[in-house]
Amino acid sequence: MNMQQTGLKISEQLAHLNPKGTYVELSNLLRVRFAAQDLRLFVPRAVKSQLNGAERTRFRGRGMDFEEVRLYQAGDDVRSIDWRVTARTQVPHTKLYREERERPVYVLVDQRAPMFFGSQRCFKSVLAAHIGANIAWAALSNSDRIGGLVFGDNNQRDIRPRRSKHAVLEFLHQLQEFNRQLNSPIAPTITKHLEAMFGDARRMAKPGCALFIVSDFHDYNQACEQQLFELARHTDVTLIHVFDPLEKKLQSNSRLSVSDGFNRLQLPTDDSSFQQAYQNAYTHHLDFLTHSTKRLGIPLLSYATTDNLQLLLRERFAAKK
Repeated sequence: MNMQQTGLKISEQLAHLNPKGTYVELSNLLRVRFAAQDLRLFVPRAVKSQLNGAERTRFRGRGMDFEEVRLYQAGDDVRSIDWRVTARTQVPHTKLYREERERPVYVLVDQRAPMFFGSQRCFKSVLAAHIGANIAWAALSNSDRIGGLVFGDNNQRDIRPRRSKHAVLEFLHQLQEFNRQLNSPIAPTITKHLEAMFGDARRMAKPGCALFIVSDFHDYNQACEQQLFELARHTDVTLIHVFDPLEKKLQSNSRLSVSDGFNRLQLPTDDSSFQQAYQNAYTHHLDFLTHSTKRLGIPLLSYATTDNLQLLLRERFAAKK
């Protein structure tokens, strides 16, 4: 069996785990746990010394935990000699350290009104919840502490980072609760802006932690870029952009109308100039987001509601056998 056939087989096996529908189901978020065990959120780096532990991390400072004291051997770093034990036993001893493998991982998921939209397979809010669940389960399987932040239009819920299944379950429960509160893609008059979300993330995230932010970033602007710059100075930030194909491009043969609950307006989808203006508005905003993250050196991933999410996550995060 060649690699292409193997990939197709894996894709078929994981197809039932892809998000679907208008609202998220907690049972589906729980079901992705075993599939997410194959994901590695951080690329392992080669170790260069036996004293460096099993895996290098990106923590600031030394970032190593004391493990034991043993007899000094040729080639050991003299700076690691335990002088107290050496003086007491009159035999050189050296300290051994094991590098920390766990790190706090925060997952921020946007569940505001504009996320309550989708034309095929699932809504953006459902896709974002599934992405957040996959990241949370993957972090737990890698022995990382997992915390979260779920945003609605007017409220939010923080989940303190813990290396526990209960932390993930609490996070998934909050995802479902916030998702079930959505009933319209039209944002209320007073709503939480993305800039405020980034500000709350700065308050919550500690230096050295990893931060995954899942949103459609429809209100990303210059103020958000400044907040993101402050975040990226001390944390590893990854942005995950979710969108629906209908937001990107209108189909000329489709008949679409919009309504505010009182009035209905037919969209001129057969008008080429309207189609071009519609597509340009989306492209302009996406280009601004893309160039902004490039300037800041922040990874930006983009997933559509029609994508095979499980397959794409494996292409990006799967551990190489």
